[in-house]
Amino acid sequence: MVARHLPLTTDLTAVPLPRRPPDRAASGDDQVRHWYENELGWPTVPASTPESPVRLRLGLRFDVLDVPVEAGRAALRHLAGESPVALRGDRMRLLVAAGSAEELPGLLDWLEWGALALDLRAIGAGGEMRAPLPPEPGVGGLGKARSGRPARPGPGAGGPPVLPSLPGVPEAGGLTPRPRPAEASRTAGDRRPLVPGALQGAAVWLRPPEPGCEVEASLPTVSALGGGGAPDLVRVVNTVATQCHRLRLRRARP
Repeated sequence: MVARHLPLTTDLTAVPLPRRPPDRAASGDDQVRHWYENELGWPTVPASTPESPVRLRLGLRFDVLDVPVEAGRAALRHLAGESPVALRGDRMRLLVAAGSAEELPGLLDWLEWGALALDLRAIGAGGEMRAPLPPEPGVGGLGKARSGRPARPGPGAGGPPVLPSLPGVPEAGGLTPRPRPAEASRTAGDRRPLVPGALQGAAVWLRPPEPGCEVEASLPTVSALGGGGAPDLVRVVNTVATQCHRLRLRRARP
């Protein structure tokens, strides 16, 4: 029997290239974690799996007031200050000074809201929140209000800061956004998310924190009562509780 030799091919395109392992350093979650830990100095929760979303530790640098987005939207119209505000689905989270969660029950009792079942809670030490995606490069922050530097312009030369907006909530530049057609047609009972990024359960910033600034100096705190500086936590809690109560009454109507 004569051995037959198959011709060797020199066409390298016919040979599949070896698969490269996934580069975690370039993953989106690692970029988000890097932004929070290195740009803001905020501690994150170690990921239990590679697919786990980035989460922020609460009670160390800040606590959050968690309220329905409708109540939070109405409250922001009556509150001064530029502390960060995040959104996820139909919930709004207002960042407040660390330790505020422990003060909330006493504040609600002192303000005579303690006997009512308000859809309002504070999350502090030992709690976590899903990290909102960092704002896109060139999207307006709150630099002028916090650090004296001009706010970064939005898309387009000389444009005003652009942030995710809600109907009736002033943007960082002090402008009230025009309602979009979908917002104008919303009914009182419509509880769909008001921000597109929240449709898939993603957390987004309505007012993003400003890297390089002392974010904690802008957070509502009890120690600011009667003085300047950070917003007064008592006023923030009373305003938010009022709007939560009004929302509760509207939902209870037949």
